[in-house]
Amino acid sequence: MTAPEPVLGFTVHLVVCVALAAGLLGAAALLRYRVRRPPAARGAVYECGEPPQGEPWRGLPVGFFLVALLFILFDVEAAFLFLWVESLRDMGALAFWGMVVFVAILLLGWVVALRKGDLDWTRYP
Repeated sequence: MTAPEPVLGFTVHLVVCVALAAGLLGAAALLRYRVRRPPAARGAVYECGEPPQGEPWRGLPVGFFLVALLFILFDVEAAFLFLWVESLRDMGALAFWGMVVFVAILLLGWVVALRKGDLDWTRYP
């Protein structure tokens, strides 16, 4: 007796998944609770019972995104450093000097960001 083709198993699985998804979406559309006229309070902004102040959609200052990107950059560096320390004994001198170059490049990027003032929150309105 030979094993069935792998494509047949995948096809059956795909058909069952698509049928299940379509069936669940159809059942949800039929059984959902419908409100004819929603109450006016549903669209109001809720701020702990206080009347809202200002616009509801305010943008964040650009400085927030710059600092967030720099944080992610140096956070990834820290993750690489932990892995590097764990494997340093097995890798030898090449891994050590490779990480020294990596840290030097990131340190150079940090110095450039510091000199440009990208780490200063008060620079951005």
